[in-house]
Amino acid sequence: MTYRVLADLVLLVHALFIAFAVFGGFLALWKPRLAWLHLPALAWGATVIALGWICPLTPLENALKVMAGQESYSGGFIEHYLLLAIYPPGLTRAVQIALAVLLVAGNFIVYAILFYRRKN
Repeated sequence: MTYRVLADLVLLVHALFIAFAVFGGFLALWKPRLAWLHLPALAWGATVIALGWICPLTPLENALKVMAGQESYSGGFIEHYLLLAIYPPGLTRAVQIALAVLLVAGNFIVYAILFYRRKN
């Protein structure tokens, strides 16, 4: 039971981290000090996507699931939980790189707005 709860907790933290990496720039518009937390999260998220890495939270979640007697899954968090919702079938490396660029570019725009507000 404990391992199952821990696996679910890791899953929740992972999902929240992804949401923060993607949308945290908007929080920084509201609270500019959050930029110091968001920018490293954005860099990590974009790097993981662009290089096709698997986040360390995925193997941790899988290990905890196995210890709880549940089945683990192969691939990464996004492939398992969010693939069909976020990525189209036939995802290529070029598409992954484009998504990483869009993630960074979108947040660049948000931070440009933040910078403009702070200057004026």
